[in-house]
Amino acid sequence: MSHKPKIIFIGQPSSQEDRVIRQLQETYEVDVVDSPIRARESLEGVSGIYISSEQAAESLQLARLLKNERILEGMPDGVALLDSDNSILWANDCLRHWLDRENLVGSNFYQVLGNPEILGPDYCPFHTALATGEASSSTLRCSDNRYYHVHCVPFYDANDSTADNLIVTVRDVTSETLQQQKMAAIHKAGIALADLTAEEVFQMHVDDRIDLLKSNIIHYTKDLLNFDVVEIRLLAQETGELVPILSEGIDAKAAKRQLYAKPAGQGVTGFVAATGKSYLCEDTAEDPLYIEGCLGAKSSLTVPLIQHDEIIGTFNVESPEPRAFTENDLQFLEIFSRDVANALNTLELLVAQQANTAQASVEAIHREVALPVDEILNDAVNVMETYIGHDSTVVERLQRILRNARDIKQLIHKVGQEMAPAEAVPSCAKIESRPTLQRRRVLVVDDDESVRSAAHNLLDRFGCVVETAHDGDEAIFMFRNAGAETGYDVVISDIKLSDMSGYQLLVKLKEQVDTVPMILMTGFGYDPGHTIVKARQLGLSANAILYKPFRLDQLLETVEAMIAARKVPQT
Repeated sequence: MSHKPKIIFIGQPSSQEDRVIRQLQETYEVDVVDSPIRARESLEGVSGIYISSEQAAESLQLARLLKNERILEGMPDGVALLDSDNSILWANDCLRHWLDRENLVGSNFYQVLGNPEILGPDYCPFHTALATGEASSSTLRCSDNRYYHVHCVPFYDANDSTADNLIVTVRDVTSETLQQQKMAAIHKAGIALADLTAEEVFQMHVDDRIDLLKSNIIHYTKDLLNFDVVEIRLLAQETGELVPILSEGIDAKAAKRQLYAKPAGQGVTGFVAATGKSYLCEDTAEDPLYIEGCLGAKSSLTVPLIQHDEIIGTFNVESPEPRAFTENDLQFLEIFSRDVANALNTLELLVAQQANTAQASVEAIHREVALPVDEILNDAVNVMETYIGHDSTVVERLQRILRNARDIKQLIHKVGQEMAPAEAVPSCAKIESRPTLQRRRVLVVDDDESVRSAAHNLLDRFGCVVETAHDGDEAIFMFRNAGAETGYDVVISDIKLSDMSGYQLLVKLKEQVDTVPMILMTGFGYDPGHTIVKARQLGLSANAILYKPFRLDQLLETVEAMIAARKVPQT
């Protein structure tokens, strides 16, 4: 090995420069290279540089390289100079550190990275840059699950219009890429939370869907987000209470604790629900808002569940380690919580749809059955009136028919309530509560079938037990056989029936009871027999008039007023 000092000669030496080189070789080791770029490979340990007269212009380029090297060495990104074969001519400290190699010169760029997978967008970035003279970039995935973004630009010699070299910057994008992948995985998992096939929707009961959703939330929270302690509460919009629907790892007493959406005094959960702001509690011992959920928890992370810009609940996770959560965890949980909110909303819609379908089915059944059952009742009381006193067994059988027919109506109501429980129906679809009307018996007398049907449709949904009659005589029979222990709370009659007036019906009913809870129906201004005037003289209440076609609110208010005036307790 030579111990002579080293000198680099750059360029093609002239005959005179050949003599100079021979003289130098007596004292120095002379390395002849054809360009400043090639000279850069051998600068280490060089005592001097001799530049040929032909390469004088390129000497400035080399000087710039030497000057800028100090800047490139201090960059947080890797930088390399490559030739047309992708061999490394020079690399800065950052790239050497990443690859744990002291010397990269002469190595193939891809090989020192372990022949990574090129993910695009350009699948041949170095070739593209050399061929087009334009910058190109791509992302590389290495075998150790690290990701690098490379950006390359062609590098030209001063007297050469063809680029043979590339300046490549390398950025480690592992953290950003893994975060994006995790976000995508979280979003995919969120979509799958309540993603059921039509067959599954048909086969699974609502409770099964709820259990499946809860199981999926816990599964993805643990396996994807790596959170072991989970609590989800839904906000009751009417009361502001945060109702727990899911808890994993939470103390049983804490899970049942009543919390409300208030910015103070209700823990972090109440604050988040009240403000809609996520909250990172780094140390529970020092945070005045925190109320213990998980025994021994040292940090927590709570985000709001938001659907259509409305807060519907909270999602809380906790850890036994202080400062266990980062801003990335907060971002991940916020992404997941959006999908959880959507899943909960989807489930609520499915539950509401089931309740609505059941309710509609019950109403359809009742609509088809109500009037035919009334016909059975009408026929039964007519037969009873005809055969009364002739055969006691016939009377008993007819009374049984009446009871069974009335039981059918009650059974339909009961089945409807079980199929569509009130708590399953969203508040926007719930029928207004009218406690006064519950289990009240109403007799409607009119020869118009549409009126009798409308009375059923309007009053049945509020809990009334409605029966109908075609004319006055049938109404008298129904009234007489309504049952001494119950009777009718309200009788609604048209002012002009096929066999008598409303006033005449009132007179005959008063022969059975002292006070008849009568309401009369009439068209506007139509009362040729002065029925209303006569009925009022007989004790008809001043506000016991319905004008056809009557509105729902008018019907309900009039019936309620009649019930309230009589002060009859509910059966």
